[in-house]
Amino acid sequence: MPGARLAVTVLADNEAREGFAAEHGLSLWIEAPGGNVLFDTGAGKALEDNARRLGVDLARTDALVLSHGHYDHTGGLPLALAATERAHVHLRPEAVLPRYCVEEGKARPVHMPREAMEALEALAGERLHWAAEPFQAVPGVWVSGPVPRPHGDVGPGWPFFLDAEGLRPDPIDDDMALWTDTPEGLVLVLGCCHAGLENTLEALEVHAPGRPLRAVLGGMHLMHSGPGDIARAVATLQSRAPGLVVPLHCTGKDAAQALSAAFGERFRQGRAGERLEF
Repeated sequence: MPGARLAVTVLADNEAREGFAAEHGLSLWIEAPGGNVLFDTGAGKALEDNARRLGVDLARTDALVLSHGHYDHTGGLPLALAATERAHVHLRPEAVLPRYCVEEGKARPVHMPREAMEALEALAGERLHWAAEPFQAVPGVWVSGPVPRPHGDVGPGWPFFLDAEGLRPDPIDDDMALWTDTPEGLVLVLGCCHAGLENTLEALEVHAPGRPLRAVLGGMHLMHSGPGDIARAVATLQSRAPGLVVPLHCTGKDAAQALSAAFGERFRQGRAGERLEF
């Protein structure tokens, strides 16, 4: 059933409004009738100041959802958990695996920082939840759990691996998306969309068939994609006719320009310091 209003505030992003800190990362504060959800925590340098400037009290977090385990989504976890004694944390088991970006023979760790791992380990067991299927983080706010990939794994060709030698490709199976319903339709929130846009949208449609798509916002991982992949992503979104498209984080400037051209007044560039109401 359609829900009530909600607000999404961008606490961390690659770009920022004047007066706010930018970083390579993503963190969103979601206020819904059923409670407050912190979706990702950024890389850890922007969360505290931006939350304070925006009047967001992290102590009011009811649920903390990690879209996946990369450092730029989990770096602020120690700060976020220190701020709240009540929030339940939701993530996939793969989120804590060692992970690397391997390019030209050089490995760079991109996994969850040690301090974030320690913060999770110190968390009371009843507050830590390993997602195995779609679930409600708070009443009315759904998280996908593992996203089925009938349209294939978008990982091949990426420089992400589970070992520093670059021998074991990382499909980033921990990728999760979030959605909720509003009177105007579904709002879909993406972390990096490593599971692929088509796969993620189909997972949403299976869970909430027949509902219009009010908005799609978040990272779409098109930053290093070529024109063909960007065009396919734009066409995938156009086929669903969302009322609003808000790219963030890893979507990239080329993809943002293509989305702006395709959606016109239904496009809005996201950045830290922005607040969206539905």
